[in-house]
Amino acid sequence: MPNFEFVKSSYSSGNGECVEVARNIPGTVAVRDSKDTDAPILQLIPGTWTAFLRLVSQHR
Repeated sequence: MPNFEFVKSSYSSGNGECVEVARNIPGTVAVRDSKDTDAPILQLIPGTWTAFLRLVSQHR
């Protein structure tokens, strides 16, 4: 497994209800639940992550 370097969003409220994202591996964006770091990691191609962020930002 790649050595992902996960970070939390600067928008995280600190209540533990957030995700962590790693973008340090070329061609992969990894996402995991910050409450369960041993759970499976979702790995996306960067274009898919960008499309997801675009959709989320339209619904805020």
